Amino acid sequence: MKYFYSMKQVLFVGISLIILFTFCKPEVKEKEPIVETRRPDPHSFSRPDIAVTKHLELELSCDFQQKQIRGIALYDIEHKSADEIIFDVLHLNIDSIDLIDNRTAVTKASYKYIENDEVLGKGLHVKLNSNTKKVKIYYRTSADAIALQWLNVDQTNTKKLPYLLTQSQSIYARSWIPCQDGPGIRFTYNAVVNVPENMMAVMSADNPQKRSTDGRYTFTMDIPIPAYLLALAVGDFDFKPIGNRTGVYASSDILDKAVWEFADLEKMLETAETLYGKYPWGRYDVIVLPSSFPFGGMENPKLTFLTPTCIAGDRSLTSLLAHELAHSWSGNLVTNATWEDFWLNEGFTTYFENRIMESLYGKSYADMLSLLGYQDLKKTIEEMGDTNVLTKLKLDLEDEDPEDALSDIAYEKGKTLLRYLEERQGRADWDGFLKSYFEKFKFKSNTTEGFVKYLDEYFPTMNKGVRDTMQKWIYNPGLIAFQPNYDNSRFLFVEKQLEELLKKPGAYKLKTRNWSTHEWLHAIRKLPKDITKQIIPNLETNYKLHESGNKEIAFAWLKYKIENNINAKEIAKVENFLLQVGRRKFVLPLYESLMKNGHEKEAKAIFTKAKSGYHPITSNSVNEALYPRI
Repeated sequence: MKYFYSMKQVLFVGISLIILFTFCKPEVKEKEPIVETRRPDPHSFSRPDIAVTKHLELELSCDFQQKQIRGIALYDIEHKSADEIIFDVLHLNIDSIDLIDNRTAVTKASYKYIENDEVLGKGLHVKLNSNTKKVKIYYRTSADAIALQWLNVDQTNTKKLPYLLTQSQSIYARSWIPCQDGPGIRFTYNAVVNVPENMMAVMSADNPQKRSTDGRYTFTMDIPIPAYLLALAVGDFDFKPIGNRTGVYASSDILDKAVWEFADLEKMLETAETLYGKYPWGRYDVIVLPSSFPFGGMENPKLTFLTPTCIAGDRSLTSLLAHELAHSWSGNLVTNATWEDFWLNEGFTTYFENRIMESLYGKSYADMLSLLGYQDLKKTIEEMGDTNVLTKLKLDLEDEDPEDALSDIAYEKGKTLLRYLEERQGRADWDGFLKSYFEKFKFKSNTTEGFVKYLDEYFPTMNKGVRDTMQKWIYNPGLIAFQPNYDNSRFLFVEKQLEELLKKPGAYKLKTRNWSTHEWLHAIRKLPKDITKQIIPNLETNYKLHESGNKEIAFAWLKYKIENNINAKEIAKVENFLLQVGRRKFVLPLYESLMKNGHEKEAKAIFTKAKSGYHPITSNSVNEALYPRI
């Protein structure tokens, strides 16, 4: 299916006429090069090569009664006498647009929509004057804004105030702010956000640490960022510091738990700086959002958005923090130019995350995380097929929804490539390259080809076989036959325990003292089908897996039970989980597992109850799984 119109066009240049004109009229200046008409980014209608946004002054009013944001977006733009500037919009209502020239004169702009696509939205073409310096857009969001989730009071933790949260990645910023919504376009911004009294508001910017008495908040982001890193959260939450540069926002019922769980956050920041250079963003804070947040985390600069499922009570899931922190370098500092280069964000970040965890908690602990990730990668490739073009690192998404390509491939295949290069070049030299890479491309976007070119420049004598393997890793589907040098001793102990369990499935007690979440996840993944009907009762009786407050373990255990002929009583436990958790990583596989194991009716009934509590991103994914389009 084609998701949007191709913009490729062929340019024909009358070279002979140009040469003749040049010789006959030598006094005429050489013409500017003809600009190619293909869009630089297949997922944005904007043409930054023609006219580009550089700074945004944003004013927002959040109406919780209407569930609508009313906004004024004032952009400083750069262009060379361009006829128009193009913005991306998705289900936005544009009320009017003003142009402001270099003498601050204001005129009404004429504008029109040309492109119209069900995934990308519309291209908003605003006609410019030759001296236009600013464009001011008055707009309102709609009920179909996929980036926004409005939670009623009864859907929040404290049950006192409603909540609003955004998720702009990958192409959803355009549903709450008209913008040039491509990762290769960066701009600074200031914002004024008006919310009801007594509510707190934070953004991906410098943030307040106390509530405003009048509901008016001001924000500054003085470092250029792409639109997908625009973020806003409004609700009943407060702030507590963790370290000199770190702290956490959360609702009162979990704030102290979050502070305890994230106690190592400042150490993580210091460790990351030791590895790959100074943290450039000032503060690094996190906000724990309601359970409906669709992802584990979102690396919004200065303020990571986090799922509450990372609060396990034992600090065992803090690798998620390390991952989002690492994005402050790989992703936010150096950004993929388009979503076709997504692995540059996530592969680098997953590698960096693991280096932070190794520095803080030791190699055997970090390698357990890597081994789990490698298991996920092999499973994803097995499900997708090792010749599937979406298992490449460098993708061709010309006619694809980028969300369809954001999988474990970018994260784990990308990380494994970097681990391969580390082992071949040596850790010291590889770390030197990464520091240099982040410095070279800081506050810029990069392509896969830009990465390869710089790698060649940095390692001019790289072994040809290593380089050829790297090229295959990037541009070919499937996996290269390479197993990183991971320490699997702790998982081998788990597997020996499982061997004993299978000899006496109803009686053997696993030696689980000092097991972390990761050992338990490995154990559950390695369990065979419970044909004796004794494994599940044994593990639930002795280890209360069905009562685990650790959502990673609870999810893995519920999925295993669904795959082992779950009964109606157990489906009620699955339903309870799906009503409480909105993280897509957990929610979608459980619905898919119900569908595959003969519980289609139950899956659809649960979704009917649960979907109002899911973010639109999660809800859309589940809906497609339950009701696929033919």
